[in-house]
Amino acid sequence: MSTLMVQGTTSDAGKSTLVAALCRWLYRQGVAVVPFKPQNMALNSAVTADGGEIGRAQAVQAQACGLVPHTDMNPVLLKPNTDVGAQVIIHGRAVTSMDAKAYHAYKPIAREAVLASHARLAEGYQVVLVEGAGSPAEINLRQGDIANMGFAEAVDCPVLLVADIDRGGVFAHLVGTLDLLEPSEQARVAGFIINRFRGDLALLQPGLDWLEARTGKPVMGVLPYLHDLHLEAEDRLATGQVAKQGPRLRVAVPVMPRLSNHTDFDPLRLHPQVELLFVRQGEELPAADLIILGGSKSVRSDLAFLRAQGWDKAIARHLRYGGRVLGICGGFQMLGERIADPLGLEGTPGDSAGLGLLAMTTELAAEKQLRNVHGWLCDGAAEVAGYEIHAGVSQGAALARPVLRFADGRVDGSLSDDGQVLGTYLHGLFESPAASVALLRWAGLAEPQQLDYHALRERDLERLADLVEHHLDTGRLRALCEL
Repeated sequence: MSTLMVQGTTSDAGKSTLVAALCRWLYRQGVAVVPFKPQNMALNSAVTADGGEIGRAQAVQAQACGLVPHTDMNPVLLKPNTDVGAQVIIHGRAVTSMDAKAYHAYKPIAREAVLASHARLAEGYQVVLVEGAGSPAEINLRQGDIANMGFAEAVDCPVLLVADIDRGGVFAHLVGTLDLLEPSEQARVAGFIINRFRGDLALLQPGLDWLEARTGKPVMGVLPYLHDLHLEAEDRLATGQVAKQGPRLRVAVPVMPRLSNHTDFDPLRLHPQVELLFVRQGEELPAADLIILGGSKSVRSDLAFLRAQGWDKAIARHLRYGGRVLGICGGFQMLGERIADPLGLEGTPGDSAGLGLLAMTTELAAEKQLRNVHGWLCDGAAEVAGYEIHAGVSQGAALARPVLRFADGRVDGSLSDDGQVLGTYLHGLFESPAASVALLRWAGLAEPQQLDYHALRERDLERLADLVEHHLDTGRLRALCEL
């Protein structure tokens, strides 16, 4: 067994992507490799085979390794529900919500969960590829750290430091980060990787030579900017789209402060017939065929935000003119008549009036429902697969018109009597090709093309592995992995 860790000079430096690339590169060589992120803070999550919840990025990395996601791959997940607090998920299960100060005191307990998960993975795989979080040079977060160098020191593993040259200042990022580490931490940095380079590498070479002379650390390679790369973002809302062709469907998504699992929109961004419009604070909802209300980590506060923007009135007007509305998970709950949070799971205990578009009410319960599911759309033979992550329990007359029928016999969701409003708890609706076609047709697209989203993800994992093979020092990488 060996453990190799990737840390970044900043958030979004490319850690998640690089770990996915290294995972697929090793997997192609027959190496038993597994991804690991000690602590993750993200609102994009996935349901694991053992019925828990982990960061979405680790689920993609698991696919790169040919594995089914497991809670040990991300033992600590923090899901922000306010500006100063988050739900704390340990080994896939929500244990509490706390503010940053309280979590700092809780870290010794979280550390035990991290080390236990790493030990189990280390027993079962040749290589554990670890992703850090943020930057290891955040001075205020170093005490009790379990996400970066604190973890690397605990398990005594080498570290690769990655920086994004597309942001600018790459040499300052690398040298400055290294300089702010403790001597023992500096010693375990095995080398640098520069990410997202565009241009003539010969013009960069003098800087690389200076960096190696200045730090005594090797540059393990320079990864070129990869156009049209589409992997689920760890937490950032991805907005890039493919070129659109022919007749298209206009889809508007109101972006609320605690929008979660927005990877639901990725298949729409990548669909050649869908124009996806993200609507931000202070902007008016544009004319569209379909409005989608996505998931939320704080449904009642996001609903209040939606009303403060005047979007509730815009949605009502949209429906009067014959438009369609889809609610997913928290967005589904917003479509009902009332949302109750008697335990204060997402904030102050209380009730909120919903949008009143579906005859149902929802009460948030302490036990979160986590499932990977397979089934069919109720109005046809279109198969669908996805996952549920929600604390709400909904009831009411609207549920007598479900939209999904699952293989375990359950039904889900609701379709309004006039057929204009549809809601469901199921995430990943548009990842199933046949279901996506049926839903786009319902929304107004006459002849939807079928998009194989999973094939696109596989294509890009292979492209990333090719970059590792051609642009990184694979001999040094294999030595670090003790292969």
